[in-house]
Amino acid sequence: MIADKIRQKLEEALSPELTEIIDQSAAHAGHGGNQKGGGHFYVTIVANAFEGKSMLQRHQLVYQVLTDLMKEDIHALGINALTPSENTTGNQ
Repeated sequence: MIADKIRQKLEEALSPELTEIIDQSAAHAGHGGNQKGGGHFYVTIVANAFEGKSMLQRHQLVYQVLTDLMKEDIHALGINALTPSENTTGNQ
């Protein structure tokens, strides 16, 4: 399952306190950009690795970790990248 691969890669690389992955692929099935079968995912990740980084740098870090999955397994990726002090969800 792709969501499991995403979780594994993020946890190995960033040691997050929280990783939530929502598979939104079913809502996008059949649209033109999704012809090759890659999924649509939304990731919330809370990690110390984002401390002192801009939002752009945080997203670049996540994309770097998931580079090999972005080629075929992931068509679209939404990212909510937070530091532990920014996380207000209470899901720690």
